[in-house]
Amino acid sequence: MATLGVNIDHVATIRQARRTVEPDPVWAAALAELGGADAITVHLREDRRHIQDRDLEVLRQTVQVRLNLEAAIAPAMIEIACRVRPDQVTLVPERREEITTEGGLDVVAQKTATAAAVRRLQEAGIVVSLFIDPAAPQIDAAVDLGVEAVELHTGCYANATSDRERHEQLVELSRAAAMVRQARLTLNAGHGLTYRNVVPVARLEGMGELNIGHSIVARAVLVGLTQAVREMRALLT
Repeated sequence: MATLGVNIDHVATIRQARRTVEPDPVWAAALAELGGADAITVHLREDRRHIQDRDLEVLRQTVQVRLNLEAAIAPAMIEIACRVRPDQVTLVPERREEITTEGGLDVVAQKTATAAAVRRLQEAGIVVSLFIDPAAPQIDAAVDLGVEAVELHTGCYANATSDRERHEQLVELSRAAAMVRQARLTLNAGHGLTYRNVVPVARLEGMGELNIGHSIVARAVLVGLTQAVREMRALLT
C-alpha cells in the first residue's frame, strides 16, 4: 500500500498572494496529519515564492510525521537543509520562470553538482531522494550516486489526454519502477496526481510514497484540508 506525502506549498502560495500571515502552512501541516498524511512535503524555492525559511524551521519543530524538503542542488539550499535537518531531502530541478516543476532533475547532465549535494546531505545524516523522469539513464545515474530513494516524475502520465496515451505513460512508469526496485532503492512518485488518476500509480508494484499537493489543496478549498487528505488517503488503501 502506497503512503501519502501531502505537499502544502500551495497553502503558502495563497498567503504570499497578499504577503500576509494566513493561511499558515504550519497549521495546514497539522490538519493534514489529522487527515492521515504519512509525510509533509514542502519546497523551499530559491525565490521564496511560497514556503519561507520561517515555515521550514517551525515545521521541523512541529511536524510529527516525516518531513520531506524539496530543494534545488544549489549550495545555499543544501546548507539550509543541513542546518534544519528534515527527515528527507528530495533534490529537484528549479527554474525561476516556471509555474511549477516541469520535469525531473537531469542527473546525467548535472552529475557532479548533484553528487556534491548528495554527499553533503548524507554526511549530515539526511535521507536523499532524487526527483527524476522515468528514464533508464536517469535511474542509472541515481543508482551510481548512492541515494536512498527515487521519486518518479508522473507529469507526462498526469497530462495525458487520451486513454491510450495514459496507458503508454503508465507502462513507462511501470518499467522505471521495476528498475528502481531492482536497484533496491525506495520507490516514490509524484507530480500532477489527482483523485481521478492516482489509483493506477498507487498500485504499481513496490510503490512507496506518493507526493501530492495541488489537487489536495484545491479540494480543501471546498471540503476542508483534513477531509481532503482523508479522501486521498482512502484511494491509496
